Amino acid sequence: MKQKYTYWFKELSIKDVSLVGGKNAALGEMYRKLVPLGVKIPNGFAVSAYAYRHFITANDFEKKIQGILRGLNTANVADLARKGNAIRTLIKSGTIPQDMKQDILKQYHALSRQYGTENTDVAVRSSATAEDLPGASFAGQQETYLNIRGEQALLEAVKKCIASLFTDRAISYRVDKGFDYAKVSLSVGVQKMVRSDRAASGVAFTIDTETGFDKVVVINSVYGLGELIVQGIVTPDEYIVFKPSLAAGASPIISHTLGKKNVKMVYRSGAKPTAVAPVPERERARYALSDAEVADLAAQCVLIEDHFSKEHGHYTPMDIEWAKDGVTGTVFIVQARPETVHAGRKETVYEEYALAQKPKQPLLTGIAIGMKIASGRVRVIKDVKDISKFKKGEILVTEITDPDWEPIMKIASAIVTDKGGRTSHAAIVSRELGVPCIVGTGSATRMLRT
Repeated sequence: MKQKYTYWFKELSIKDVSLVGGKNAALGEMYRKLVPLGVKIPNGFAVSAYAYRHFITANDFEKKIQGILRGLNTANVADLARKGNAIRTLIKSGTIPQDMKQDILKQYHALSRQYGTENTDVAVRSSATAEDLPGASFAGQQETYLNIRGEQALLEAVKKCIASLFTDRAISYRVDKGFDYAKVSLSVGVQKMVRSDRAASGVAFTIDTETGFDKVVVINSVYGLGELIVQGIVTPDEYIVFKPSLAAGASPIISHTLGKKNVKMVYRSGAKPTAVAPVPERERARYALSDAEVADLAAQCVLIEDHFSKEHGHYTPMDIEWAKDGVTGTVFIVQARPETVHAGRKETVYEEYALAQKPKQPLLTGIAIGMKIASGRVRVIKDVKDISKFKKGEILVTEITDPDWEPIMKIASAIVTDKGGRTSHAAIVSRELGVPCIVGTGSATRMLRT
């Protein structure tokens, strides 16, 4: 394919990871082949890895980045933070070349016209060229910017996405996974926003994330925009859908679990495009999706799983982000990637662990991630600025984690959080690292002491 600064989703396929990264290649594949089958995806375009390299070269950043990274020790959290910040500041000071800028804005206005507005609201997402491969989830490594409207806001969001290739956690993750930073490029996806601020959003897995049982779709949902579910700030509703019942047209939902859903992320006007707002008590007591919507979403997820399994030539369980539009009532798919933990396992072994002697009363209960047992000294850390106090082998106890915590998550013997569900950041990363974790305890930071 000819190298261009931008590509519409309809121009892309799963073979274009080197061109537009994993997220955008998957969106293109689904837009072309699965929208006709009933999968609902908002349209958009990708700013290519070629455009990223053009930006870096035009601003003469390559040697400067190499110089900053020289002598990097990712185990030294302070050094990592210093170097990461220096690179991000450098990139944000750069200028988008004129020809690249014109191309991005041309496609943005074409997308806006398609949706009948002059400046449509878009989600601007990073898509690294090495991500979404089996064994490497890059979960939350780069940034996403929601509710972006207008030329200047879009161009700034594109630059921030480029800079986010060098977040502390992204640098650390690439080093740990053996990726040469110079060989990893970044693409930026620009996609029509779904008005989930007026409805709900969440994550779905086409496999049980803990046991690897492949006959279910596990769906998590919260009110508002989906960022809070991954951040672990909100404990979501959970639905488990049995695939054989779904295929047979029978009632497919075999489990409902009501989450707390006490806050939600919504749109706002002004410099900051989103805000966190309380959820009224009566809404917290209701499920965010109806059973019919859960079944419809699960059916879309199974179509996606079947398609990517055929494309890859082997069973490929999927990790899917979805959003319900509160204006139209439609449930859309906004991202899909291979699930990275069970996808990489060749044998089918189910392991179970048990304590030889159980204490009479547990100190805390929550949602177990993985099924191992761990022990260690407790280290309560309430703010990411204090992570340098953490020592290898300790049990990390905190309110929530985000990707900035990853340098210490990988050296923890276990992780315990106050908030979050099975699709929160703490759960996703713990699962990938094989670190035992309990999320959503409600009171770990109050009940336990360092």
